[in-house]
Amino acid sequence: MANETARLWKDGGFRPNPWQDWPEDGALEPLDPGTDALVPLERFVADPDVFLARKGRLGVRVAAGEDVAVLAEHLENIALIALEFPSFADGRNYSAARLLRERLGYDGEIRAVGDVLSDQIALMRRCGIDAFLVTHGPTRAALQGGRIPEVRHYYQPVSGPEIEIPAGSRPWARQPAA
Repeated sequence: MANETARLWKDGGFRPNPWQDWPEDGALEPLDPGTDALVPLERFVADPDVFLARKGRLGVRVAAGEDVAVLAEHLENIALIALEFPSFADGRNYSAARLLRERLGYDGEIRAVGDVLSDQIALMRRCGIDAFLVTHGPTRAALQGGRIPEVRHYYQPVSGPEIEIPAGSRPWARQPAA
């Protein structure tokens, strides 16, 4: 899902994107051996050993709706998982990010790629997404200007380093009266 107008936002600023998309043409090694390659999930799953043997860093591109759990046994060798958001209304990869972080223990970079609106970024970060390759011009401008809205009250718990909402604010977590 490469796009010349997309810009990588990571660690508080726009950065060069060292990752190259693996071509869909079927060539076995279309990129230089040391290149950081971003391989489609379907292609990686078909022959993981070919990609794991490469010299450059390995990333996997996941289309909305694909099952990231198939990567479980290879996560320690994958430096980047790029989750595609083909439209701002398609939220399927929010679940993939949570699954990767919370259940599979993935600690590499998780990147949102595509049509991401500035209002979604706080929620994406809460799901474990830590980098954004954004195609939406106003969102790029909001990132550059530090104008990303915050969400201050959450009604669903999350595990991890995030600050949790106060105990007792969720009906199922309330303490019995003394």
